[in-house]
Amino acid sequence: MKFENSTYSSTLKYYKLELPFGNFYFCEKLIISELHTGLHLDWCKVELLVKEIIDFYGNNAQLDFISNRVNSYSLDPQSWIKIEQYNIIKSSVIVYYNHMMYMNATLEKRFSRIKIHPCLSLDEAMEWIQKLEKAD
Repeated sequence: MKFENSTYSSTLKYYKLELPFGNFYFCEKLIISELHTGLHLDWCKVELLVKEIIDFYGNNAQLDFISNRVNSYSLDPQSWIKIEQYNIIKSSVIVYYNHMMYMNATLEKRFSRIKIHPCLSLDEAMEWIQKLEKAD
């Protein structure tokens, strides 16, 4: 389910950032990404996104990130290592919709020191993020 079609889009305040490779929803302490079909997410694209995140939230932001994989695309798992240097993402959820996406999420989890949790739905992802927030 896309974020804008969910109940969360009417209950959360957000800013929608449209980039050539996907849409990003900047909420108070949370970013939800929905990338376009068929693209390859490399460091150049991630670096552009990181710049936008810092411009919006500031250098000291501590954010949760939901990768809502409603579309199929590829990515460079090394990007997780590079993004960690900015210290702005404290946890990440990958919402996968098929077995191949699950396999990719499992691989990405191995490359990252950031907590990455795979989920089957946007609802499950939001629940997991809310539990993390309550624990902090």
